[in-house]
Amino acid sequence: MEIVNMDTLNEAQLKQAAQMLTDEIPDGWETLADAMEEIDMLLNDEDEPDSHFIAAVENGEVVGWCGILPEYNGKVFELHPLVVRGDRQRKGIGQKLVAAIEKTAKEKGGLTMQLGADDEKLGGETSLANVDLYDDLPTRIREFNPGAHQSAFYMKLGYKIIGVMPDANGRGKPDIILAKPL
Repeated sequence: MEIVNMDTLNEAQLKQAAQMLTDEIPDGWETLADAMEEIDMLLNDEDEPDSHFIAAVENGEVVGWCGILPEYNGKVFELHPLVVRGDRQRKGIGQKLVAAIEKTAKEKGGLTMQLGADDEKLGGETSLANVDLYDDLPTRIREFNPGAHQSAFYMKLGYKIIGVMPDANGRGKPDIILAKPL
């Protein structure tokens, strides 16, 4: 596996990256056209010169990708998005992508990496879903159970919950904000 800058990918590889968004995160990108539009916007945003996107490539095929977007004058970077092809998940690809993009953010002067992890599946995946988050949120965060949610992956990589936005994705569907120092 090789990690490359996404601006070196050809059109077929960019479509593979877009297909991953629709396959793995369909709530965010329902169609391939939506996903291609997102990738085009991210890769060609002249207002964000410090944004950066990388892909994991095996035998010429994109098997995962991620990027960073600068915030707070480049002191904080948002990890957005991170996606790994379904048949290649749990093989260390996401971990390698996150490590590589964190290194890039640090080299760009970043002090903190942050991300939002939506708990929006029907019924919820974490202990923060479908509860009153306005009632003693600090205790709910202390007793947090990620279940099978993506937040468990990030927590294994050293990310901590720094906030929660209740009902961000509908009633009982919070956005969990995680971060770590670089």
